Amino acid sequence: MVDRSLIGVLVLDDEPFILKLMGRILAQLGFAQVTTCGSGHAALRWVAERDGEDSLILCDINMPEMDGIEFLRKLAEQQYGGGLVFVSGEDERALQATEKLARAHRLMVLGALPKPVQPASLDALIARWPAQPRRAPRQARKVYDAGAVRRAIDRGELENHFQPQVDLASGRVVGVESLARWRHPGDGMVYPDQFIGVAEEHGLIDDLTRAVIAGAFAQASRWQDQGLALRVAVNVSMDNLASLDFPDFVAGQAAEAGVAPHGVVLEVTESRLPRDLRAPLEILTRLRLKRFGLSIDDFGTGHSSLRQLRDMPFDELKIDSSFVHGAAGRGTELAIYDASLGLARQLGMQTVAEGIEDRIDWDMVRRSGCHMGQGYFIARPMPGDELPGWIEDWTRRVRAEGLAG
Repeated sequence: MVDRSLIGVLVLDDEPFILKLMGRILAQLGFAQVTTCGSGHAALRWVAERDGEDSLILCDINMPEMDGIEFLRKLAEQQYGGGLVFVSGEDERALQATEKLARAHRLMVLGALPKPVQPASLDALIARWPAQPRRAPRQARKVYDAGAVRRAIDRGELENHFQPQVDLASGRVVGVESLARWRHPGDGMVYPDQFIGVAEEHGLIDDLTRAVIAGAFAQASRWQDQGLALRVAVNVSMDNLASLDFPDFVAGQAAEAGVAPHGVVLEVTESRLPRDLRAPLEILTRLRLKRFGLSIDDFGTGHSSLRQLRDMPFDELKIDSSFVHGAAGRGTELAIYDASLGLARQLGMQTVAEGIEDRIDWDMVRRSGCHMGQGYFIARPMPGDELPGWIEDWTRRVRAEGLAG
């Protein structure tokens, strides 16, 4: 357990009464090194003087001279590595926007509390933070060029990991989402954010997706041989939906692997609306006629989502993780989650909640009546041969922790 008496705490607020009140509360919570100030410039000097030692900042966001938003930017410029809590009388939407901005700056945000602060709420927020000395700034992840990605596809260096999807009512594992990985001969495991964008930009995504589909279906066939009937979801780029032979390719791969079309879900994420809907609409409709499942992924994050629902024959809706994790305590996210779920119900669609990160998320999505869920609370993506053993462990965990009724 962290010794709070060793952690330096700064309270930044332009109201003297709040500074005195917070000082008393923090002392009651065991913090012996508390500094208060009413100026962002003074606060930045305090950060510079500590030079990476364990520290925690509690700050308002609406202040004269230097407001909290500008203060965040300057904190990031100083590469502040301690914890950050917002204490403000601003409305929930403003606080949420501030939290998102801080995280975009890669600051360690513990959360936000309304004024007046309740000691128990502050204590619970801080308790989730394992105070550590500031780490060195993360180096930018290596991004590979088109030639390297082309060679990876041709040499069969891509492999699939699988994140389980469970029925929320029963806790039973019903499927997996297939996620591409690149086992680089020199660099080890390479993750999608380091090569998928390059593949899309240079016209390689169709070949990459076809390799992923072939690998996912082959693994599904092996699971079937072991008595595991799991539906397999595969991500499809909008760029894939320009190849009119794509439905025949998918059907051929499924037939070759002995995988039934109704056990396959193709997840489509559309971040930009195509100017010409003819090819995507033809391809998706043909896939639906062949009895493949079609899922609209990351729903709610794009301006064209409602148009997709209107025009495309999707039968499943995946609610984006940004509207799932932590939504139980956030009115805006919860409202968007509920609205997405209600829309899917009215359209007769299956629903999947992404980003279930903790027991609070799990209980929330179960109570809501969502059909399926996935996220780190359940499991991280794993190689296919690890899944049968994990299912046994998960089944025991569901019983032990009372995760399903």
